[in-house]
Amino acid sequence: MNRRTFLGVMAAASVVANRKLWAADDHKIAKVGLQLYTVRDLMKSDFDGTLDKVAAVGYKEVEFAGYFDRTPQQVRASLARTGMVSPSAHFGYEYLGDKWAGVLDSANVIGQQYVVCSSIDETHRKTLDDWKKVAENFNRAGEAAKKAGIQFGYHNHSFEFQPIDGTVPYDFLLRNTDAQLVKMEMDLFWAVNAGADPIKYFDANRGRFPLVHVKGRAKDGSMTDVEASNIIDWKRLFADRNAGIEHYFVENDHPKSALESIRISYNYLSQLQF
Repeated sequence: MNRRTFLGVMAAASVVANRKLWAADDHKIAKVGLQLYTVRDLMKSDFDGTLDKVAAVGYKEVEFAGYFDRTPQQVRASLARTGMVSPSAHFGYEYLGDKWAGVLDSANVIGQQYVVCSSIDETHRKTLDDWKKVAENFNRAGEAAKKAGIQFGYHNHSFEFQPIDGTVPYDFLLRNTDAQLVKMEMDLFWAVNAGADPIKYFDANRGRFPLVHVKGRAKDGSMTDVEASNIIDWKRLFADRNAGIEHYFVENDHPKSALESIRISYNYLSQLQF
């Protein structure tokens, strides 16, 4: 083996070694987040105490789904006390009208970078014409959010993947909304439950998915905590860099024990390597 060949072999070996080190050390979720809808009943009765308990589990980021009669200033103060931050918040489709300016103002006070439409009422999504109006409203909301220095996003359930007249509404939204104004927060559980492959969406729409919801899925399709027994291949999904995922929010819509649920999911995700 001559010197040039030797150096080439050593360089290749170094690349392989670095990739393994990168995979082992860097491919973890730096800040596991929680969608606070999971602990909503506790939030109603003890807002600050519940945030304390969420932080004690280890969560660094939270996504709000209502402020429980707190002002944005009070929410910001509560977060500061716990050491957590809130990159995002959920609001219903009805907020995209006259209430939208107030939503954006609140987000700026709290320090949120994203405001996410949580769902669309069935009355507004029966036909493709309905979805056209939704796309137009999303673009308008996204434009207003951009002017306020905030990114608009949309959180899916399963109904977006059910075709209407041969068209998948989720695909329609991706095609008919501005990629810079409207990002997607893919709820991985609901997408998989609908038979969709998130990877295909990640690869076809690079950088469109800065937020994801992480929910466990049992073999029977039911929602559960996030743990090793889940049938969703988390490593495969999170290893795909095309998505552009920045924030991972744990959620369980109906946990048996909210605090135990968020603890199980945190312990699994905080150690997951991909």
